[in-house]
Parts: sequence; structure tokens; C-alpha cells
Amino acid sequence: MDLNLKVNQKGHMDIGGADTVELAEEYGTPLYVIDEDRIRDNYKRVYNAFTKYYSDFKILYACKANTNLSVMRILEEEGSCVDAVSPGEVYTSLKTGFSPDRILFTGNNVTNEELKYVDGTGVRINLDSISQLKRLSKVVDPEGYKISFRVNPMVGAGHHEHCITGGEMSKFGIKESEAVEVYQMAKDMGFNPIGMHTHIGSGILDPEPFKLATTVLMDIAGKVAQGADIDFEFLDLGGGLGIPYEPEENLLDIDPFAEEITGIFKSKLSEYGMDGAKKPYMYIEPGRYLVGDAAILLSRVNTIKESYRKFIGVDSGFNTLLRPAMYGSYHHIVVANKAKDAKEINENTPGVEKIDVAGNVCESGDLFARDRILPKVEEGDLLAIMNAGAYSFSMASQYNSRPRPAEVLVSDGKSEIIRERETYEDLYNNQIVPKRLEK
Repeated sequence: MDLNLKVNQKGHMDIGGADTVELAEEYGTPLYVIDEDRIRDNYKRVYNAFTKYYSDFKILYACKANTNLSVMRILEEEGSCVDAVSPGEVYTSLKTGFSPDRILFTGNNVTNEELKYVDGTGVRINLDSISQLKRLSKVVDPEGYKISFRVNPMVGAGHHEHCITGGEMSKFGIKESEAVEVYQMAKDMGFNPIGMHTHIGSGILDPEPFKLATTVLMDIAGKVAQGADIDFEFLDLGGGLGIPYEPEENLLDIDPFAEEITGIFKSKLSEYGMDGAKKPYMYIEPGRYLVGDAAILLSRVNTIKESYRKFIGVDSGFNTLLRPAMYGSYHHIVVANKAKDAKEINENTPGVEKIDVAGNVCESGDLFARDRILPKVEEGDLLAIMNAGAYSFSMASQYNSRPRPAEVLVSDGKSEIIRERETYEDLYNNQIVPKRLEK
């Protein structure tokens, strides 16, 4: 595992050239810190790897991972497109400069009002069900209206059962066995189906499921192209590319992965006669891979508690990072003010201890780590919870009436606040007490 860990001369952890201890002192804790250059590097790594083997290629950032406006602007500048799964994400994407043709809306259990809103923005719509198709036909004029469909390829993978989005237990997409029929139905209604999409799961480090899903999707697309006479403009392989969270995991080697995936893609285009003068674009939808390892959550140790176990209590909880409580997910933890030897620490290292890192939310499940090996931790120490760029603030809440943290962007050693820390007043801004209940 590459911790992406840098240590300065003071023995403090650095991120983006900025001292984490100084950031915590300046902005307070808990604090999300985002490394701009890491996001840009991650994007370029994926884009360059895939375009080396297939030039008609686009990245659609799965923005549910992190919709901070500055993060979105960084990726817009890099040339990314967007995978949006809600009208709110469509709104955010447009607000941050993405043109409608760079946004693909893939909603699930979408209302008619949401379909009307998305249609009004000019964003492309990727349909998840026959129900959506029929309801969209009543919301818009179908004649020539370009759409695509999400197909369930009966292949699923992911780091947790809640993150598996393909297969017979998944709520997403139309059945592969009915794909030809659905595309023909759309054509008969007057629609112009021009794309196909799939997504098998999230947090995938093993390329084999992704390769299998690509093969299956391309076979479905080939049968639809021939059976319903569809000329595809794009085929979207979805996202789910993982990042290493645990020490024994390694970063996905993106270049050979891209070579294998594009090889399958091109081979299937040829097999089904879809490799004419105008080949379909290949889309993929990374989210976590682009932003996950680009941020950390800084949290201050305020309590050392010797109970039946030893607990290290910090000033944040699952309201700031839900993944450990929701999925049992591992996040590496570094004592940021004692980071010098963080990469080499193991249970045989002198002076280390095995402890539980507990949050400040009133729930037994509010734990960032169980039996974690760390150097001796003291009250006042600063912990850096790694890989907090994806599904951290985007899943954050005000549970226990705790205001959400600030976010800071760093680049070349300089830091800028990109989201103000919420106040107690922010907890109640949109609430209205009826006159009869006022005191």
C-alpha cells in the first residue's frame, strides 16, 4: 500500500506541501484537507492510460464521491465529464461549469418532476427501468429524443454487499434478457437510443470482475445493435475502480488494466460489426479512484480512556466519516504530529500499542478502528485518517446536532478554505417553529 505519506523535517505529516499540524492549528478540527495536485494526477493517470489504447474515450467523474465545488472545478478544468445520479448533482455540475453535453444523468426510482427538471437542463438521460421510459415519454416529445439505458449484466463485485450494483439482487438497471426488447420499445415510441451503461459495484481492486462485466456488456450491446438496429454513440462501462485502504492492498495498476479493458472493447466492436467509420465512445465512471486518496480527515485526540479496553477518543465521529460504521471499512490512521516512522510501524515495533479509536457520537458503532496498532498516543495528538476524499463529506450529517467540519484545499504548500465550518446556528437555519409553539 502506498500511503501517499510525506513527512517534513519537524516529523509532521505533510499533505500537498502543507504541514498538517499547522493546518489543524489554523483551521481547527475536525478538518477535511484536500490535495489538489493529487486529484489532477489521478485524473491524468486514468485518461492517459486509456487513450493510449482507445482514443474515443471519456472519463465521467462519479461525483457522488465528492461534490465540493472546488473539487468539481478542478476536474472540469482537466476535461472530465460527469456521472450524476440525482437532480442535485446535475445542478451542482452545471453550477461548476460543466456543459450539459458533458453530464450523463443516471437516476434510480426517479419521479416525473425530476425527469422534467433534468430534461429542462439539456442533460442526457440514462434510463434505469421500463417505468422510467414510459413516464419519460409523457414528459418529453419522444421523437428523436436521445436516451440510453442502464443494463444489469448479472455480474457484481465490490468491497461490501451494499456496494454491489450488478447481479440478481441488485435494484439497478434493466435485465440483460430484455435489453433488445426494451431498446426496440424505445424506438417504437420515437426515442433515439444511442447509449448503453452498466455498473457492477464499488471499491474494486481485482480487474477480473471488471473485465467480465465489460465482456458481458459488449455482448449485450452487440445483440442490441443487431437485434434492434441501434447505432451506439457510447458504451459506458461504469465505475467502481478501488483504491487501497488496508496496508496489504496495492493500487490498481492502471496501464495494463486499461490495455486489457480496451482490448476486450475493441474485439467486441469488431465481433458485432460496431467498428465502422464512427466507433462508439468508451466511457468509464471513476469516483473514488480520482478523489479518495486525495484527502485526509484531521481529528484531535481529546480523551485517553482505560476501560475494559483502551480507547483513544477524538473530536469527530461517524457524522464526519461514515464508512467504518456503515461498511466496516478500514481507514489507515497516522499520528500526524509523530509521523516520522508511520510507514514502518507494526506490532513488534517498540513503544506501540493496540488501541480502539473512538468518535464523539453517542452510538456504540462510532469507532474509526478496533485493535489498531499506533505509537503511544497522548491527549492533544493529531490523527490523520487517510483516504477521506470519497464518501466522507458527501455522506456527512449533523447527527447528534454536531455541525459539519470545514474543508481546506492545499496546493504547493498553500491552503485555502473551500467550505466554512458549520455553526450551531446552521443546525436550525431552515426550521420554522409555529407561532403557537413559540415561547
